[in-house]
Amino acid sequence: MKFKCIIFDCDGVLVDSEATSIGAIVDLAQEMGYSMSLEQAIGEFSGQSLQYCFDYIEKASGQKFPANIVHIYRARTYEAFEKSLQPIPGIHAALERLTLPRCVASNAPQEKIRLNLGLLKLTHFFQDNIFSAYDIQKWKPQPDLFLHAAKTMGFAPHECLIVEDSLAGVTAAKTGGFEVLGYASKRTAKQLEEAGATVFYDMNLLDNYL
Repeated sequence: MKFKCIIFDCDGVLVDSEATSIGAIVDLAQEMGYSMSLEQAIGEFSGQSLQYCFDYIEKASGQKFPANIVHIYRARTYEAFEKSLQPIPGIHAALERLTLPRCVASNAPQEKIRLNLGLLKLTHFFQDNIFSAYDIQKWKPQPDLFLHAAKTMGFAPHECLIVEDSLAGVTAAKTGGFEVLGYASKRTAKQLEEAGATVFYDMNLLDNYL
């Protein structure tokens, strides 16, 4: 096997949470008097830090969010996740087959990552190998989170394969010297490929790239 470790993003790679998460941001923007479509918001915010999203909306709307906006956002999304969160198709079977050491490295806080993995019975695949950008205060598209995860797992960047679905994530991986698989849709395939990812569309084919 070419790789010794595989590093997964969470949202959009393990759990199908993107539309719910970004939809909540669209709703908050609307409440601020700023309208954007879900498609536009996904294109702008996918893979970015929550602070990036809030800063973008504040600048675009000319309004300031309330001081407790993060609490409001988390409460709304966590409630939605508990009702309707779904796994990425094929991810359970792919992880069952995987024999390599693996971990999660996400821009989301530990609480959110662990909630979502727990809801979909994915936690046992990773145990405590869960890394959050909040732990080191560095967010994708900076490479620090992936470098931190690889080092903690005991591997060099060239020994790891990263699985990402966003431009920010692919950029972080490539900047850090990693090879990266881009889990893509027709909408995202071109930009992920141009950023340096090897694009694939089906988690059932993950084994082919190891």
